[in-house]
Amino acid sequence: MKKWILIAVSVLIVGYVGYQWYNSKNATQTASAQVRTATVQKGKLEVKISGSGAVQPVTSTDIKSNENNKIIEEVLWSPGEEVKAGEELITYTDGSDPVTAPADGMITSFSVAAGDRVTQGQVVAHLTNYKDLQTVVQVDELDITKIQVGQAVNIKVNALPDQTFTGKVSAVANEGTSSNGVSTFDVTIHFDQIDNLKVGMSTEASILTASKEDALYVPLDAVHTANGEKYVIVASNNSNVQSEQKTVKTGLANEDYVEITEGVSEGDILQLPQLATDSSSTTNTRGMMQGGFGAGMGGFNRNGGGQWRSGGERSGN
Repeated sequence: MKKWILIAVSVLIVGYVGYQWYNSKNATQTASAQVRTATVQKGKLEVKISGSGAVQPVTSTDIKSNENNKIIEEVLWSPGEEVKAGEELITYTDGSDPVTAPADGMITSFSVAAGDRVTQGQVVAHLTNYKDLQTVVQVDELDITKIQVGQAVNIKVNALPDQTFTGKVSAVANEGTSSNGVSTFDVTIHFDQIDNLKVGMSTEASILTASKEDALYVPLDAVHTANGEKYVIVASNNSNVQSEQKTVKTGLANEDYVEITEGVSEGDILQLPQLATDSSSTTNTRGMMQGGFGAGMGGFNRNGGGQWRSGGERSGN
């Protein structure tokens, strides 16, 4: 009987020791997995506003009669033909001033023929210039003040994934359109080149609104805010020395990174907020950034029915 008791006690002791060892190892691994750091980097920091649109012709216009109660003598062109600005399109039997092309482009349609009588202002043809293209996108009211005519734009066309197009902002609307309490403004982007582009193709554009060379930058969640001041936590390489909290000043920021203009040096190691584990599941975790700088960045990640969001890119080491 004593022999079986000793065996049972031994099994319990071994099991308890194994259980404690497993929990200790698992806790260490979990803690280690949650320790997150980032290095202060130096390089080019860019801020962009990104969104979608569609390819449109810069010129697409109805051509109207400039005479009243006149009979057409001759229609000089056919649909699909290219014309130059000022070229005669339609003549009248009485020698009145002919209808001329208002711009370069293709005559896409004629709605009159020889012998027809026209009235002043009547639409007689339509002209579209497929060699001069643009895309128009909507920008959120929180971002529109960052957009200026002449800013550079990178454009991706979904139908042409292997090509990257460039352009420049050519116009910014003075009036916005309000929907569900959010106002958006049209921004027109002119293509620098039109290789293989067709009207109606969908586009993804990134407008470069700010750029800085040799900027010191860190992930957004490395910067904390308290009592109106921003700070970072500089990690220590010595396990016996506590990490140091440093007040910083910030500059440019995009959706991923923020510039540090004062308070840190290139190569400094910063502590990032830990990732909280979702207690409702033992197999899934969700990253919840705690105390990060991301909150309060006007215009970033504003959602609303497919509206534009501020975005950004960075390059450098």
